[in-house]
Amino acid sequence: MNKGRLFLGSCFALIATAVCFATVGAILNDLKAQFILSNQDVGWIGGAAIWGFTVSIFVLGPLCDFVGMRNLLRFALLCHIAGVVVMIFGSGFWMLFSGALILALGNGTIEAVCNPLIATIYADQKTKKLNQFHVWFPGGIVLGALASFALDQSGVTLPAGMTMWQTKLGLILIPTAIYGVLFAGQAFPPTERVQSGISFGGMVAGALLRPLFLILLACMAVTASLELGPGRWVPAVLEAGGIKGILVLAYINGLMAILRFFAGPVVHRLSPTGILVLSAILSGVGLYWFSFATTTAMAFASATVFAVGVCYFWPTMLGVTSERVPRSGAFGLALMGGTGMLVVGVVTAPQMGHIADRYLHEALPAGKTVSVLKEVVAQYPPAAKELPETIRKEVTGAVDAAADVMARYEKTQRLPEGDTANALRNAAANVPPAAAAIATTIKTEVLGPADNAGGLMSFRYVAPFSAIIIFVFGILYLRDRAAGGYKAETIGTGGGH
Repeated sequence: MNKGRLFLGSCFALIATAVCFATVGAILNDLKAQFILSNQDVGWIGGAAIWGFTVSIFVLGPLCDFVGMRNLLRFALLCHIAGVVVMIFGSGFWMLFSGALILALGNGTIEAVCNPLIATIYADQKTKKLNQFHVWFPGGIVLGALASFALDQSGVTLPAGMTMWQTKLGLILIPTAIYGVLFAGQAFPPTERVQSGISFGGMVAGALLRPLFLILLACMAVTASLELGPGRWVPAVLEAGGIKGILVLAYINGLMAILRFFAGPVVHRLSPTGILVLSAILSGVGLYWFSFATTTAMAFASATVFAVGVCYFWPTMLGVTSERVPRSGAFGLALMGGTGMLVVGVVTAPQMGHIADRYLHEALPAGKTVSVLKEVVAQYPPAAKELPETIRKEVTGAVDAAADVMARYEKTQRLPEGDTANALRNAAANVPPAAAAIATTIKTEVLGPADNAGGLMSFRYVAPFSAIIIFVFGILYLRDRAAGGYKAETIGTGGGH
């Protein structure tokens, strides 16, 4: 067994996962334009990246010992190749959706296999090595974003019938091919719990009957929400305020990657529970500060504190689970990772959107909003007369939405919540070229500032949840201090219920 090669293969597999996240998110607008998809359609395609990831972690993670790490990694390799091919040759919504879901299943499988693999081959330094492994999720996002940006700026001439978004998807195949080669022909170890003779039932009981595991599981929902929830919204929220949100997101992920790489000295000085306490404090402070980021300088300054706060959350939570509840094995790690993703995808991200919509509506300038919607109703139809029929239908839909909002406003003298913002988005997205000035006004003077204000408020609502985990991690840290310091358990020690 070649530990170094297995670890390197795991890192490239995680890079492939991160590049999937980066590129699929980057091409959604291209898919909408080429295939005439609605916002809801591309939302389903992008959303598959979260719940598909969760499905494969929950289903395949506990089966890691039965199916075998080698076979599961072959499945992940197949998913990464097949998902790219299906999307590149997609002819409509269902093929694009299926391709994105296949990619997500591969991503979740990598997480389900590589976490217990690393915990097994580095049983005496789990937290350190899991942090260094997880360097490559933010690192891979940065690499994918920079490669996509470079392609956009390259001016390269593509073969006939090939589009730039298809080329960007092809980037996923580069780290996929590398991890396929690195894992080929390698011997994989049985997981730590199999080596120790713990049954599958014993593994499940070792997790679910251990109060510490249940506490960590609840905390994982909060730490994942603090890290991944705002991360989903950073580009859109800041861009609405005129700040280069994609650069801020790349900076956050780049800083996280650097900090995780040097996890060893940090773990040595602070201990894992000490890291979690400090991370909880800094993430709450950074996110709350972030919620006031109305200038580029403030955005980068608050992003620095936020990145330092959240960078160690995910891998350290997995490391502490593996070190303090070792009998939970691959099942425990799968449950931790899957729960974190599930809560973010089903609860945190949608609720942040709900909060953002509420405060967006309150921030809309009523007079300017009414004025610009009247201009849409009056100017869009004549400006769209000479356009192709498919585009005229989109413009007509935008006009109808604006007219409906105006009719309801005239009856109540109040702008309808939700529908007003949607009408403005529709008008900005489907503007005839002759009326382009109206779309500019919507983006820069009406919807953009309100969108920014609502998004920043959603950050402010999430930040106080850090107080919960400051309290819990603080107790764990103080208990460790009282017991003479943080001590990792082995399967043969501790583990009482």
